[in-house]
Amino acid sequence: MINGPTGIDLQPARINPIRAGLLCRCPACGEGKLFAGFLKVVDCCAVCGTDFTRLNTGDGASVFIMQISGGISAFLALGLQIAFAPPLWVLLIVAVPLVLALSFGLMRPGKGLMIALQIRDRHHGVAPHV
Repeated sequence: MINGPTGIDLQPARINPIRAGLLCRCPACGEGKLFAGFLKVVDCCAVCGTDFTRLNTGDGASVFIMQISGGISAFLALGLQIAFAPPLWVLLIVAVPLVLALSFGLMRPGKGLMIALQIRDRHHGVAPHV
């Protein structure tokens, strides 16, 4: 049993922490908000009291998101160039907004996933790498 912020004993949640992280919810309970701003992680969950101050995702999420969005837009631009041979400005009009939209759209779920994986591994007894 875990004591919540109100002192009430809480049963461990039976949720998928990865799904909760992708939905930007607390990976421990699945209900509390994970972010206070766009990428600012809350200090603790308002619902279950899980402490997030010791978590460190670093640049992990941004590296994966850059590879995903860059790969998708590069292959799209290459496909457009091979199929239609448009001028360079058309490729820029298509690729740059696509990279921005994918990067900003995937960043919060990506960081939430990294936090969820850290919490899941901590609960399974995997030692954090220092």
